[in-house]
Amino acid sequence: MTKKKRTTDHAAILADTVVKGIQEKKGSNIVIMNLKGIPNAVTDYMVIANGESNTQVAAIADSVEDEVRKSLDEKPWHTEGYSNALWVLLDYVTVVVHVFQPDVRDYYQLEKLWADAEFNWVKD
Repeated sequence: MTKKKRTTDHAAILADTVVKGIQEKKGSNIVIMNLKGIPNAVTDYMVIANGESNTQVAAIADSVEDEVRKSLDEKPWHTEGYSNALWVLLDYVTVVVHVFQPDVRDYYQLEKLWADAEFNWVKD
């Protein structure tokens, strides 16, 4: 009899860890988008959240980096947007994190761009 090896979805664990970092700094309107079933998707999961000011957006992004480093010993492959903190992007390759100020999120509407994704809204 052979044992069936249980696979772990590391990207899903990373996405959940990202959410913890967002919640630590009171990020709101959090959604985890599962893009795995979408052909030519840029990542496995996209996590989007709001911060109400430049300071909060930067603090949320810092908290995500800290939580992921502490829990999973990973650093983002690429970051963008810290200079003005209207929209900070953290790219972990299998998970891409977007922390927006609400008006910027409304303008870009990433949820509509990836409307075929499976959406998991996280309670504030």
